[in-house]
Amino acid sequence: MISSVNPKNGPQAIEKLKNEFGQDTNVEWCPCNVGCLKNIQQVFSGIAEREERLDILILSAGINSSPFELSVDGIERLFGCNWIGQSYIINLLYPLMRKTSKLPNAPAPRIVLEASDMHKMAPADVKFQSLEEINNDKLSPIQLYARSKLAMILGVRYGIHKKIIKANKDNIYVIAVHPGAVMTDMQYQYQEAYPGLFGKILTLINLGISKTPEQGATSALFAAMSPDIEKKDLNGAYIDDWSELASPSEMAMNEELGNNLWDLSESLIKRSVGPNALQNWNQIITA
Repeated sequence: MISSVNPKNGPQAIEKLKNEFGQDTNVEWCPCNVGCLKNIQQVFSGIAEREERLDILILSAGINSSPFELSVDGIERLFGCNWIGQSYIINLLYPLMRKTSKLPNAPAPRIVLEASDMHKMAPADVKFQSLEEINNDKLSPIQLYARSKLAMILGVRYGIHKKIIKANKDNIYVIAVHPGAVMTDMQYQYQEAYPGLFGKILTLINLGISKTPEQGATSALFAAMSPDIEKKDLNGAYIDDWSELASPSEMAMNEELGNNLWDLSESLIKRSVGPNALQNWNQIITA
């Protein structure tokens, strides 16, 4: 199953998969705007209700460095899409993944988030304590992007892994990965973020060092498929673009920041969708 906001990308990806693996390949596209929490609830609640199992969830939606703008939920849109929206998807699908983990002979389900080494460029004064802090329009496009990627690594380590998987002793793995610079349309967003020569230079530099999309998918596929994830107990880990265990920034290892982020994230989801928006993370579901 593929979900994306672009009405062209999903069907094109399905056509490519069927041409490569056969027309009987069972793949479905579900349109969803990850920058809209109510749309996420509508789409992924339905998926959770109708599907029998979910073994792998790869979250690669994202906005590159872009000027400050609020989402439809009134949240700075990079933070809202790159972290808040994707964390809500995990919440809505987690009961299905827990159910899958209890099926006979089922491998441990895996959740993979596409983070970035650019998280190391996040502002030093990030606290993740309030919406007012998040909606600071003085941050540069790169700082906004870096902060959203920092949130993803913190959320994986101190939120989903420590508070949910470890606390419930779930046989589920969650990993954040760095794909490296990848030759996609995202590289051209620098020209929107920094109009003029600087934006063009950033785009040219990144295109010059970029991997192909196939190469850029390597770390996510490693996290989703490699037996090393379980053998080396890499639950909650951060994997670099060489598919090796990496050391994130000091801020990404700050448990207090992780706790602040978790509380803020849940409050923002409830603020936009309603007090009963979130699935009970601790719900026990039997196969």
